[in-house]
Amino acid sequence: MTQQVPSTEPELSGVRNFRDVGGLPTVDGRRVRPGVLFRSGHLAHATAEDAAFLTSLGLHTIFDFRNAADQKLEGPDVELPGVRNVNLPLTDPAHGSEFWKMVRDGRIDELRETLGDGKAADRMINSYRDIVKERTAEQSQVLRALAEDSVPALMHCAAGKDRAGLSVAVTLLAVGVEREAILADYLESNAKHRRYKVHRSGSSASAYSPEVMVLLSPLFEARAEYLTTAFETMEETWGDVDTYLEKGLGVTPEIRERLRERLLD
Repeated sequence: MTQQVPSTEPELSGVRNFRDVGGLPTVDGRRVRPGVLFRSGHLAHATAEDAAFLTSLGLHTIFDFRNAADQKLEGPDVELPGVRNVNLPLTDPAHGSEFWKMVRDGRIDELRETLGDGKAADRMINSYRDIVKERTAEQSQVLRALAEDSVPALMHCAAGKDRAGLSVAVTLLAVGVEREAILADYLESNAKHRRYKVHRSGSSASAYSPEVMVLLSPLFEARAEYLTTAFETMEETWGDVDTYLEKGLGVTPEIRERLRERLLD
């Protein structure tokens, strides 16, 4: 199994799942340069100390893949001086709004119907597949921006696991990072201290039932099958990853070379 370069991870109290993807190895023996590509959960609850740390990274661009419902639920990102904020929702504007209300209220019967019997994992698999097939314009915009001038960059969604995780994976594929290393980085989101915090609003006991978290666990886990589904969808739809990048995203070999110059040692 590919080993990552050890790194010192900051303690951020209001931002979950933050990390630098620097050090990941490419198939041709290079590595992602530290300090140029970061990933995290949303920045809406960042403390002043968190914001000071993020500012110290010298970020050029923050890519926020949340939709309008996410932003209404969690709030807008904190403002960081001199940083360009780009919102590129990878799901429809209202997607998830009623679902997350059901989660916060702990409506157990509806959750069983919606998520039980493998439906939660299926929901995730279908989401990854849909993003690969339907959000090519957004992924293209991210890669082109990175190739032009947008590093150092931070990519985030709500939990920093799925939409950001997939966008980071696409970026790493484009510069030739080993697929095993991409998967290993993706699975880092499973660490307990990285997990998205679910806020409950229900007053009934069911809102705090352990069964709720059992039903939700497939949504909050980074599972290898989810990211593998994304890779397989690229190959099933376009033939291979290189064609997905060039034909699906319009990312030419020249753009990929510029990406390598910006992101790799």
